[in-house]
Amino acid sequence: MRRIDDYRDMTAVDAVREAIEAAKANESFHAILSLTEERALARAADVDAGTVSGRLAGVPFIAKDNFLTFGSATTAASRMLENFEAPLQATAIERLEAEGAICIGKANLDAFAHGGSTENSAFGPTKNAVDTSKVAGGSSGGSAVAVALGIVPFALGTDTGGSIRQPASFNGVVGVKPTYGTVSRFGVVAMASSTDTIGVLAVSAKDAEVVMDIMSGQDDRDMTTLPDFFAPQGIERPLKIGVIGEAMTDDVATVVRDKVVASLERMKGAGHSVDQVSLPILKYALAIYYIVVPAEISSNLARYDGIRYGLRAANDTLSHLYGASRDAGFMPENKRRILIGSYVLSSGYFDAYYLKAQKARTLLIEEFNRLFDDYDILVAPVAPTPAFALGENADDPVKMYLADIMTVPASLAGLPAVSVPAKTEPGELPVGVQLIGRRQSDALLLALARQLEEEEA
Repeated sequence: MRRIDDYRDMTAVDAVREAIEAAKANESFHAILSLTEERALARAADVDAGTVSGRLAGVPFIAKDNFLTFGSATTAASRMLENFEAPLQATAIERLEAEGAICIGKANLDAFAHGGSTENSAFGPTKNAVDTSKVAGGSSGGSAVAVALGIVPFALGTDTGGSIRQPASFNGVVGVKPTYGTVSRFGVVAMASSTDTIGVLAVSAKDAEVVMDIMSGQDDRDMTTLPDFFAPQGIERPLKIGVIGEAMTDDVATVVRDKVVASLERMKGAGHSVDQVSLPILKYALAIYYIVVPAEISSNLARYDGIRYGLRAANDTLSHLYGASRDAGFMPENKRRILIGSYVLSSGYFDAYYLKAQKARTLLIEEFNRLFDDYDILVAPVAPTPAFALGENADDPVKMYLADIMTVPASLAGLPAVSVPAKTEPGELPVGVQLIGRRQSDALLLALARQLEEEEA
């Protein structure tokens, strides 16, 4: 797999053509929904002519298809937006292009990013890059597979409750979910506004660090963005690392626990101290998440009514038009989350469910803060199992939701978290180790991820 630095000795046109050919050669994985071939080659020619330059000049990348981009439709892997042509580009795309990066295509995802396997795409599932009988993970499954197959050195994803980290774990690449507000969400199809984050999946932590450095910073078009705090750093002293005990129980697959323990031993070998810590509220995190997030989803998806843009079903009355358009445009998982969200926000149940979940969310944040009084970084598995079989959980939404149990706590608390591939032997499925830090410690997490990579090289 090529890394960002490997493109320095190539012309941009050759780099883009190579990436596009690799995408076409791996069509059977269904990781990419569309290629922006014409626009990408035109931008590559501009790079070679010297009219476009920057830290990523001529480096190809792929964006998850919920980022607004020029050159192809932005579908969010849904029938609702199947033919939607974006009138502008996402801030993250604009910042990367300003540094010379070239978007060559759009990656598959669970429709509207609702899912944990990329099986809920309206255009068909993505296959795992290591074992095609397994899921890619989700919702950023297409982005993870595109990187794991070596099509591009990095791809953009969104992480609301684990949608970058989990597919990164399942495919053996680095996945970064930054502190909430690090990267502008402007121009990205909304899922749940209080936990949505823009991040990156990359071949290496070093490459992820470069991309995050470029994308991060305040944006006047997104009032939730933070002033730019991200600055790549090294590790200047031994770190205090806490492994979350509640995430290492017998409910987690033995192979996953063993990989996490092996990574912790390497951290000890690098001079860091490792203790077991307790996060008792972890067992409630999934319940909190699947009340808060569907509530926000039901609100954000209300805009898709068949009138202003998106799919419009033929019908005789306005109310029928709304219903028919939403029925045809949304996948079953979208509808399930809308129904749950509408229920918990309804007048009879708001206090009993939504308000109580928000109070519990505050307790979760306070427990994390307590741990970060004593520890620099917390460690847990990314998922309780390696990638599961295609179709295995498709008819059991609760079982599918349980795959998020390790990733949703950091999302609810707005904390940065990184999935780092554990060392694996030939024939083994990838497993990710999750590093979680206090707010705005993103660069420290990537520094530790770099250190782990160097030890395993």
